[in-house]
Amino acid sequence: MRRNRTRLALALIALATPIAASGCASSGSGSSGPVTLTYALWDQTQEPGYQACADAFTAQNPDIKIKITQAAWGNYWQNLTTEMTAGDAPDVFTDHVAYYPQFVADHQILDISGDVSSAGIDLSAYQSGLADLWVDDGKRYGLPKDWDTEGLVYNTKSLRAAGVDPASLANLTWNPTDGGTFEKLIAELTVDDNGNNGLSPKFDKNHVKVYGFVPTYDDGSTGQNGWGDLAAENGFTFLSKPFSTDYDYGSAALAQTITWFASLSAKGYAPAYSKNSSLGVQTVLDSGQGAMTITGSFDVSSYTGSTAKQSYGFAELPVGPDGRKTFINDLSDAIWAGTSHPQQAWKWVQFLASSGCQDLVAAKGVIFPALTEATKKAEAARTAEGQNIAPFVEEAQAAGGTVTYPISSHESEISTEVQSQLDAVWLGQSGAASALKTAQTAVSGYMSQP
Repeated sequence: MRRNRTRLALALIALATPIAASGCASSGSGSSGPVTLTYALWDQTQEPGYQACADAFTAQNPDIKIKITQAAWGNYWQNLTTEMTAGDAPDVFTDHVAYYPQFVADHQILDISGDVSSAGIDLSAYQSGLADLWVDDGKRYGLPKDWDTEGLVYNTKSLRAAGVDPASLANLTWNPTDGGTFEKLIAELTVDDNGNNGLSPKFDKNHVKVYGFVPTYDDGSTGQNGWGDLAAENGFTFLSKPFSTDYDYGSAALAQTITWFASLSAKGYAPAYSKNSSLGVQTVLDSGQGAMTITGSFDVSSYTGSTAKQSYGFAELPVGPDGRKTFINDLSDAIWAGTSHPQQAWKWVQFLASSGCQDLVAAKGVIFPALTEATKKAEAARTAEGQNIAPFVEEAQAAGGTVTYPISSHESEISTEVQSQLDAVWLGQSGAASALKTAQTAVSGYMSQP
């Protein structure tokens, strides 16, 4: 369930042009008799779980069959745009909070608030705060599907070589001035070609064998997999509430965070953007050239099990000046407004959001379903498979420990602009404060538009 922000920005640009729906239907209509619904998702590792859901659903509703289609994240949204233009989109598809405002604006997905109310669905049964993310102007466009938080993943061999006790990572601190004990750990894990670590006066930053930290640089306007979490720990807030217009990319707290993030490569503790941008973060870690990074709970399974190329462990994010903060993100399932089978599509969406499906998904041990009871089952299943996901769960349950993904209009333009300005910072062509002020000027202009 990886969210690649560069690809996200490009796909959102494709969605920015309004598309006329081929035939919007209310959820009160629909054909009778046997039907086949198409259901689209992007994560191949989750397909077996949702196939189990489809089988269980059809067993209960013999006249409704589910055909699952899957495309990798890089193609998923472009395919969806093309299919909507052609009037042949999936009846139901996995949705992301960054995308649905544009779908709403273009009347491409159905309001399900009446169905949710009629069905008496208990929204409090989901992980706290998720249900509200899918409401725009009093209308609901989805039910919580799953959730993810961010944490540290580290190479256990690197920690052992540095004489670091993995348990000590629970007490890491961070600040943008000297990086706290988090930067000290990063320095300790960084090793040059002569075996000197980043704390040694003999350390050669120009000839590094293992980097202590491997940043996600192409993280768009949110920095979900790195700088965004730390910025929140430094008191930065993206938006006061969903769909507000009060972005503040000119914030001193954000500039401080970005400056620190960029300093890691200047000190030799992280690969330079110019050398790292074409490589995936996990590729660098798997090669043994990186010791640690920030990752999402949706990627834990790729670092564990028989396919893992190194031995990895996981820990909570460090504690910043404003406490420990992590993004918590959520997906939902949307009903395409052009579906010929809205009643059947709603039945499927309702099942996807129920324990009948989410318990099946939980048993696969890939992600955390949105229902809190299903989360407990997912935790047990993932632990049984050797995944240490406790840090991600503890972060999600900590009071005030999560920040939600900023939801607003014009995200395609915002993501492109912020990433462009940050690229200049990562490349050493601009200071953080100057670049972010330029970004904020552009963002303010977008937000003043309808």
